[in-house]
Amino acid sequence: MTRLIDLSVPIETGMPVYPGDPEVSVGPALTVARDGVNVLGLHLGSHSGTHVDAPYHLDDSLPTLDELPLERFHGPATVVDARGRGPVIGPELFEEVRAGVIVLVATGWPFGGHGHPYLTAEAAALLVERGVRTVGTDALSVDPTPADAFPAHEALLRAHAVIAENLSGLDRLIGQREIEVSMFPLRIAGGDGSPVRAVARVG
Repeated sequence: MTRLIDLSVPIETGMPVYPGDPEVSVGPALTVARDGVNVLGLHLGSHSGTHVDAPYHLDDSLPTLDELPLERFHGPATVVDARGRGPVIGPELFEEVRAGVIVLVATGWPFGGHGHPYLTAEAAALLVERGVRTVGTDALSVDPTPADAFPAHEALLRAHAVIAENLSGLDRLIGQREIEVSMFPLRIAGGDGSPVRAVARVG
């Protein structure tokens, strides 16, 4: 038996966002009573909720969202259990990671919380060296929040990797042997990132 597990947070008005990002507002633009149909108006940033970062997020010369291969957003995954390990996630947790997998880092941190665990530059560099090109976390960022520098983003995005942030419920995947993850972004021309509906298939 296989089952699908939603790894996304709901998009809703007032939800937590990274400091300085656009606030999220969701409300009716059209209604059945007035207009004959229901249509929501959405105001949000490209990094709202569960989302992916394209390399372009960091540097104008790097690939945009629509220039990346779809394989960056779908494939076999492995979950690294970083719960209770303190704020710094070093390379020792990734020694067994192999190329061609999506690496999901489960910190157990509450959605939107600052002071969350984050990857060191060395950990991000090791993942790149191992051939990993998609890294996800249930925290606001793979770097500290707030931050003056973004060494983990630098190491990953300059290698044309994709970063997924604000994933939800990664603890439900710990111990699962076969995990396949999909987190396809909206097809935003020239995009630096996009909200995603992240889903894991386990079985």
